[in-house]
Amino acid sequence: MSFGRPPSINVGFKTSPPDRGSFPLDHDAGECKEQMMQYMACLRKNSSESTPCRVMSKQYLDCRMTKGLMERDEWRNLGLANLEGDPAKPTRTSS
Repeated sequence: MSFGRPPSINVGFKTSPPDRGSFPLDHDAGECKEQMMQYMACLRKNSSESTPCRVMSKQYLDCRMTKGLMERDEWRNLGLANLEGDPAKPTRTSS
């Protein structure tokens, strides 16, 4: 149904995903669910303020990159380089 537009307006139109911020979720296996739940609990505890939860955010993204749920990238590109008390190791590998 076109609601006032010609029906052929969408012919040949292709969408493309954003470069960052959108990646496959791990709904099926829940591979990174533990890290995600820790991050979400931290956000709830801190009134949705993400700054105190940056280490957990990095752990979650590290899990996603390790499991192939998102493309590997350098931490500095993700705004997560040089965090205090960071147990996560860099995951970027040279090709």
